[in-house]
Amino acid sequence: MSGTESEPIFIRASAKRNGITSVVIGLAGLLVSAMWLALAPDWLFLAGVFLTSASIVALLIGWFKLREPDHSIEISPQAIHYHHRLGNWHLDWDNVQRIDCPRVRKGLDHVDLEAIGFRIKDYAPFLRSVSPRLATHLLMEQRPLLFQNDDANCPSGSCYSETMFDDKQFTLSDGEVLTGIKAMLANRMTQLRSRLGFDVFVSASELDRTPAEFSSLMRQCQEARMNAVSAE
Repeated sequence: MSGTESEPIFIRASAKRNGITSVVIGLAGLLVSAMWLALAPDWLFLAGVFLTSASIVALLIGWFKLREPDHSIEISPQAIHYHHRLGNWHLDWDNVQRIDCPRVRKGLDHVDLEAIGFRIKDYAPFLRSVSPRLATHLLMEQRPLLFQNDDANCPSGSCYSETMFDDKQFTLSDGEVLTGIKAMLANRMTQLRSRLGFDVFVSASELDRTPAEFSSLMRQCQEARMNAVSAE
């Protein structure tokens, strides 16, 4: 695609939309509720409290939306960059093996998860790009994916597993030994690969289109990258 050949492609998270609107509604609601509580009769006091609470909730939602980076994903000719308020990670195109929507079996059918999966070739560059704070967030955010279990002893597909707390050391391909939160993330990636076929996941809420549409875009970018490299 032309975007991968020159300018980066920026993806704005759908979860960030209407942040300013939520803040404005919250502030307006607080103003109205202040006047309500000051002027309304006593029997309408509870309604004023409810309006105040709703306004505070709207204000907090807008504030959390505005805290997030303007763009969740940046697709450049060299790499894929993920941006979060707790940190960043990046994947070089040469380190990407596959990008697709992960699927799980539900009875006789296969269902797409509301996420995009990346299967990578070498964990080392990716793990070095992740800050400890973001690694902690990813462990918590992607924890529900471990409940997607095809184990014959788990008919519900939502069974507890001790691997959710796998904190043993992890050795990278170059011999470096990881401990702590980075080792936990690396072990989690191997677990998710064995269950879902991918190592790194981005939630649909971080995208500006459906996971299927984003997956198609990424495959086009990857193909354009391969064509550009072969032409050199």
